[in-house]
Amino acid sequence: MLNDPLANVLNTIYLASKAGKAECIVGPVSKVVLKVLTIMQENGYIGDQEVIDDKKGGKIVVNLIGTLNKCGVIKPRFPVKLENFEKFEKRYLPAKGFGHMLISTSKGLMLHEQAKEQKVGGRLIAYIY
Repeated sequence: MLNDPLANVLNTIYLASKAGKAECIVGPVSKVVLKVLTIMQENGYIGDQEVIDDKKGGKIVVNLIGTLNKCGVIKPRFPVKLENFEKFEKRYLPAKGFGHMLISTSKGLMLHEQAKEQKVGGRLIAYIY
């Protein structure tokens, strides 16, 4: 039994990327996992993804393109206000302007840059660089 499916998915993608594989199969599928993978794809960290329904929670085939350095979840899910983003950027990202943090806000899951533009806070979910 998995306690954190998102952590399992991101760890599987990270390890497959470091091993030099062209694709990996992750699961189970959820709305949060799909949204995180979509954001990663839009920002050029992973390639296409295909959902496979196996009647047990589903699986996703993720094409890896080799641009991922590190990804992971942020535990515990810290609440963050608009003025505190920089503190967490220093903690989870290697350099200013390099990488992204995913934030769960009242307006949906988004990158921390988008949350700054829209002037909303939320909960930290994951980091990618």
